Amino acid sequence: MISCKSNKKYPLLLSLLLSFLTVFSSFAQGEQASVSQDGVTAGAAAGGDDAQVQAGAALFKNNCASCHAINEKLVGPPLKDVHKKHKLPWLINWIRNSSKMVQSGDKEALAIFNEYDKQQMPSFALSDDEITSMVKYIEVESATAATAPTGTPANDQAAAAATDGPGGAGGGIATDSYLHIVLIALIIILIVMVVVLLIIANLMKDYLRGKKDLDGNDRELVEQRFDFSKVYKSRAVQVIVGLIFLIVLTDIAIEETFGVGLQQGYQPRQPIAFSHKLHAGEHQIDCNYCHTSVYKSKNANIPSANICMNCHSQIKKESPEIRKIYAAIEKDQPIEWVRVHNLPDLAYFNHSQHTQVGGVECQTCHGPIETMDVVYQFSPLTMGWCINCHREQPLNTEGNGYYNNLVKLHDQANKGAVFTVSSNGGTECSKCHY
Repeated sequence: MISCKSNKKYPLLLSLLLSFLTVFSSFAQGEQASVSQDGVTAGAAAGGDDAQVQAGAALFKNNCASCHAINEKLVGPPLKDVHKKHKLPWLINWIRNSSKMVQSGDKEALAIFNEYDKQQMPSFALSDDEITSMVKYIEVESATAATAPTGTPANDQAAAAATDGPGGAGGGIATDSYLHIVLIALIIILIVMVVVLLIIANLMKDYLRGKKDLDGNDRELVEQRFDFSKVYKSRAVQVIVGLIFLIVLTDIAIEETFGVGLQQGYQPRQPIAFSHKLHAGEHQIDCNYCHTSVYKSKNANIPSANICMNCHSQIKKESPEIRKIYAAIEKDQPIEWVRVHNLPDLAYFNHSQHTQVGGVECQTCHGPIETMDVVYQFSPLTMGWCINCHREQPLNTEGNGYYNNLVKLHDQANKGAVFTVSSNGGTECSKCHY
């Protein structure tokens, strides 16, 4: 009789908990679906499946994005609806050799040349088809791109993040923060459930104590009290608690030991609030434009101030962050950027070997750099992480006679296996430690 009355409360509590979790899960899935829907719609609207637009986008990024944007005036004019302002043959001649058109006295060319302080646009050795694909890309972007608000530049947002945001190891990794929030919420829910159940149990006991028709066994069950002192004085409980404490302590010690030198998530403050999200993301400036040695040197260089001045001698000259660049040039002093990605001196790493020879994309190691206002270390950059990549990364041997015999011997010894970097000795100690 007692158990039947008290157990009626438990299904109600469980139902409330399940309802709450269902609503929370549905809300999270709805938000994710909304984001995915927007991304798919935007991608479809941009004509991403059209090969000509794709080719034009790549050419625009590599040749034009450093000086032009679709909706914003940079070093050169905004290009929105440029296909409506000028005919295609004129655009082909202008992009290929603008100097020749200015010298010929073309009225439209002279108007642009004079409007932009007689700055000469460089010539591009591109075919008619390549320039046409670029114009097609601009046409698609003009039709789909929304005009961006110009009230607060992304550099100011980056400055706020660099000034106010923590420079610790947790910066920039939103997934971990989300999981922590969910875990804390679940713990709070469990605590609330336990407290509610204890309150209900006490109320039920008080109610049953007032009933006079209870028999002896039921009365004894209601009146019995739990002795907590017997629990914590128990030898078995003491041993279990001691083992748990020892295991937790050992786990922390191992984790801290293996974490020595690991700087994943490292996000230092920089002397100038430079936003990769604005430059590489919104304006699609190619990494190679600023980091000029990424494809030809062991190290990826930090851009010098004169590269910044290629654009900022004309745009946003009064920005407080840009004024810092001017101050460095006037004092003839380098900008003291803080290095984010560090490898130990005992490890040899060749940047051009990975980017130029291996064709590895920047995002493979640096993460979604085009979305970062303040750069942080995305990958762990540990030896195990590098070796796993070498074991899984196929080696592009097509058209390279150097690999012919190696591939032949590999296929004979490992039928059906992919020729990876490790197949070419990419996991030998001497490759990185010499």
